[in-house]
Amino acid sequence: MVALLAMINTAFAQILDPAKWEVSVDNKEAKAGDEITLSFTAKIDAGWYLYSSDFDPELGPMVTVINFNTNDSYELVGDLVPVNPSKKYDDLWEGEYTYFKKTGEFQQKVKLLKDNPSISAVIEYQVCSDESGQCIPFDKEFDFNAFFKPVAKKAEKAKTEVSVIPEGQGDQSTSLWGFAVLAFLAGLAALLTPCVFPMIPMTVSFFTKGGQDTSGGLQKALIYGFSIIAIYTLAGTIVAATMGPEFANFLATHWAPNLFFFIVFLIFALSFLGLFEIVIPSALVNKSVANEEKEGLIGIFFMAFTLVLVSFSCTGPIVGTILVESAGGQILKPVVGMFAFSLAFAVPFTIFAASPKLLKSLPQSGGWLNNVKVVLGFLELALGLKFLSIADQTYHWGLLDREVYLAFWIVIFFMIGLYFLGKISMPHDSPSDGKTSVPKMIMAILTFTFVVYMIPGMWGAPLKALAGYLPPRTTQDFNLEGSGNAAVVSGNVLDKPAKYSDFLHLPHGLQGYFDMDEALEASKALGKPIFVDFTGHGCVNCREMEERVWSDPKVLDILREDYVILALYVDDKKELPEADWYTSEYDNKVKKTIGKQNADLQITKYNNNAQPFYLLLDSEGELMIQPKAYDLNVNNFVEFLNKGIAAYNK
Repeated sequence: MVALLAMINTAFAQILDPAKWEVSVDNKEAKAGDEITLSFTAKIDAGWYLYSSDFDPELGPMVTVINFNTNDSYELVGDLVPVNPSKKYDDLWEGEYTYFKKTGEFQQKVKLLKDNPSISAVIEYQVCSDESGQCIPFDKEFDFNAFFKPVAKKAEKAKTEVSVIPEGQGDQSTSLWGFAVLAFLAGLAALLTPCVFPMIPMTVSFFTKGGQDTSGGLQKALIYGFSIIAIYTLAGTIVAATMGPEFANFLATHWAPNLFFFIVFLIFALSFLGLFEIVIPSALVNKSVANEEKEGLIGIFFMAFTLVLVSFSCTGPIVGTILVESAGGQILKPVVGMFAFSLAFAVPFTIFAASPKLLKSLPQSGGWLNNVKVVLGFLELALGLKFLSIADQTYHWGLLDREVYLAFWIVIFFMIGLYFLGKISMPHDSPSDGKTSVPKMIMAILTFTFVVYMIPGMWGAPLKALAGYLPPRTTQDFNLEGSGNAAVVSGNVLDKPAKYSDFLHLPHGLQGYFDMDEALEASKALGKPIFVDFTGHGCVNCREMEERVWSDPKVLDILREDYVILALYVDDKKELPEADWYTSEYDNKVKKTIGKQNADLQITKYNNNAQPFYLLLDSEGELMIQPKAYDLNVNNFVEFLNKGIAAYNK
């Protein structure tokens, strides 16, 4: 369960960018007096389409427009030409429009008036989704200067040929399927809770009253199962319709929701441990039960609704985790998560409702169910600390440093081990005969082994298996390996304190910067490329990369010797002086904090808002090779760094 909920707690979201553009020219040897054709080609994700440029803009949809800069080095010849767009009549707009799916191409003829012309253009366009109904406007700038110069500068080549889409992040369907699998497993886990398991016999008794025939029982059982799925999925749909990217960022990093989630987990934990019971108001449950007596589909639906209500005190924490972690601005994710959870939850009830004889094969409900509930309570205590830790790190409160966090976990899991051995009991436990069963002994051994594994972490051991769930080692007060935060001069920093280094730090004793301008200054002075790490205090995958990949000697040597390191925290809440505030071109909101400005930079310049996100820049701040995202393969990361060095040296 720890691994399951912890995996659900890993948030990873990339902003939607369904159209990937490339530009080209048909004659790279062209000189003054020649006519050439400029091509703009978009690769469009499945399920999306791009509006063309050759229909009446008054119709309604946003037509694609390409605005060229004007200068004396070239002139446009004719109009922009879309290449073989599809046509469709739309009843809503009451007119015919043109569009592209999969691939869209636009061409513009140009006459060169000078050698080495300066040609750039801004594409304004809109892409829409057939599946979700979303329509997203974009504008992107491209230039063609590198195509016409005999010796192309690296920075200019990077602008046109290097994609900002990180390796391994082109397909979001994989992560969606992974999330669905985790939600399905959570639904199976919920079946073992004491609020849910005893409901199975009640369900069977409801469907067997009246001596119904087998075919009729199967039909009603299926309706019952679909009703459970519909109720849970409706909750996911409501979340999908009301939670967007800004609210998701608020949930993920602001102190208020994180403290709220910590308190919620604490309340559920105390309830599971037996301090009190969380129950739905009796009037609501009684009303639902009363409606069960109605005949037909309504009665079956209210039987399903009663199951959802009565089981809430056990399924609430699990469902809440799915909904909170799915709030990433996506329409499908919370719906898919709740559908997968409810599917696993509904299938056993449906099977037993259709075949009541199978009930005899189930173990009887009893004390073992309360044991499950108590263990879940301890796990809720441990997992709830993650939310408090995120708030503590983003606001630099210093309340829950790494060793304090570990101390809580060591004590909590030690108590779980004692509970398995029967050394402690909780209020609702059945009387014990003093004997420990073999399964409980095995669970105790595994739990105490986990405790022993965590103990060296109190003195700074990496604990790589827990890297994503613990505060970073830079927060540890005592570390036998050294804190790595001393202000020393090394080969990749200048001999002066780095901005924000009094409260922001790099792992493994690395030295670097937390401000882009300072990193660029150091890169020019030292003649080294820049390694940019878009990271976050609450980023699970970032900590895992640092502990499992950055810690490898091959990676550390390259970072220390060959790169100027720049860490940009996107969730840091440190407010900047008012003179440094600015209004974003992306959302027209004033960016006041370090985190907001770094997040805005990542979105506006690199079309990405997921962490970790690694870039390799030259001394002018231009992208040299394709960025990289989360990847635990050390050799792949070494290859990524070496490619950047080779590109910089050219």
